Order: sequence, then structure tokens, then C-alpha cells
Amino acid sequence: MKMRLGMAQIDTKLGVVDANLQKHLEYIEKAHKDGADLLMFPELSLTGYVLQDLVPAVAHHPAPDDPVFKELFKASHNLDLLVGFVEEDERNRFYIADAYLSKGKLVHVHRKVYLPTYGLFDEGRFFAWGDTTQAFDTQFERAGVLICEDFWHIAPPYLLWLDGADLLLFTSASPGRGLTAAPQLSTSMWVESINRAYASIFTSFVAHCNRVGFEDGLHFWGGSTVYDPDGNCLVKAPYDEEAYLTVELDLNQLHRTRARLPLLRDERTAMVQRELNRILSNGHSNSGK
Repeated sequence: MKMRLGMAQIDTKLGVVDANLQKHLEYIEKAHKDGADLLMFPELSLTGYVLQDLVPAVAHHPAPDDPVFKELFKASHNLDLLVGFVEEDERNRFYIADAYLSKGKLVHVHRKVYLPTYGLFDEGRFFAWGDTTQAFDTQFERAGVLICEDFWHIAPPYLLWLDGADLLLFTSASPGRGLTAAPQLSTSMWVESINRAYASIFTSFVAHCNRVGFEDGLHFWGGSTVYDPDGNCLVKAPYDEEAYLTVELDLNQLHRTRARLPLLRDERTAMVQRELNRILSNGHSNSGK
């Protein structure tokens, strides 16, 4: 009932998929030698973030015959992988996506649901939005994946929790903004606070892998973290530098925490459904995309 989780907090080369793939394979080899069961990479880890018109040129299909993914499928025979990429679907729509690979097979793809298009963000101009948030079974625990802005909204992690996810895997390419009195980036303080809150509220493991580096004037701050179901930080990567870290997760802690704090047992899902229907029918909530 234990698993070793690895996180590769990497910098990427914008639009240079082959170079980014080689970096992935190097970290995968390191993680395999270290005995990791699962290795996470950040959002858009194969492509870089500020892609804009490069989007069609860097898109790939998570299939064994894809020239990039065939290497990752091969590597996934040694350990499970979560990688970030641009996905092109059969209708030529492009998505920010994460693929979970295990034992040479595609287990799950999550397409980013919330595309920030405000301030310094412009994702809605270049990507289609995903419209599902589903948990999936792994060889360890049932898991759920969210990408950056997805976990700044309460609904996606809540839905994953109700769908049976005990391991919440969050990836991001989060640019740093603002400073606190600490001093600490306002962005990092906010992200760390909500991740700890999700771990505590949902009595689940929360692992967040963020990228580092600079790209088109944006500063990606790193600081990847893992929280246990009691809200304790098990491991934290440094800010502003590439890092590889592993942590052993005692999955029996799910039982211990939920026996003491039965929030999942007492959740009133039928009431939530009823009240959401009432709110939507009365037009009091944004019921758009």
C-alpha cells in the first residue's frame, strides 16, 4: 500500500518537441533507477507554453505509432508517466492535454477545461476547451488529473473526489505574479494554499508539478509540492530551478484520515445536485462553457 511518486520540475524549449522529449527520457531513466512508480511532468512539458501560431506544428496523438509518443509508451513499461502535450483530435481541434501512460498503454487523457484568456493569458485564442472531468483507475489508486486553471476552480477537484479519485495530480505552467510581504510570489502562495486546502477538504493526496524557466517574458516559478490527506506538505521542490524529487506515499493514510474525519462519507451529493438544478433554472449562475 505504498507508492513512490516522482516529479520532474523542468524547463522546456518552446516549440522544440524533440529536445523536450530527450529531456523527458533522461528524467524517466533517472526515475526508473530511483525506483519511482509514477513520474509527473508539468503542463505542456513536451512543447513549451507560449505557443500561439506554433500550436498545429507541435500537436501529437497519444498513440504507439506517433513518433514522439512511441518513445514514451516504450518507457512506460518501467514506470507510469504523466506528460503534458498539445493534442489534435480527429476534427483538427487542438487541446492543452495531459496523458497518463502505463505498461505501454494509454490509460487516460485530460483536456484542459478552463482556458484563461485574461491579463497575460491568451489560451482561448489558440485552443479548444475540454468538457469532461473524470477519474480513472491506476495500478495504485484511482486518480484524477487537472491542468493549471482547472484547479483554481472548485468544481473539477470536487467532481474528481466524488468520482473516486484519491490521488489528485495537478500540472501547471504557472507564471509568477506579485509579491507578498514574506517575500514570496503571490501566485505561489495562492497555489500552495489551495492545494493544501484540497488535500484537507477532500482527505486525498494532492501532487502538483509546476514548470520553471523563462519564456517570452513569463517567469515560471516551480515550487512543486505533494500534500497528504491531512494537509501536511510531504515534499517541496525549490523555486526557480529545475529539480527532480521523489516521495513515498503511504496509501493506508487514506483509511486512517477518513476514519478520523469522514467528510467523504457525509457528503450530500443528492442535495448538491438538487441545489445546482435550482440555481441553474433560476438563472443565478453562469451556466455557459
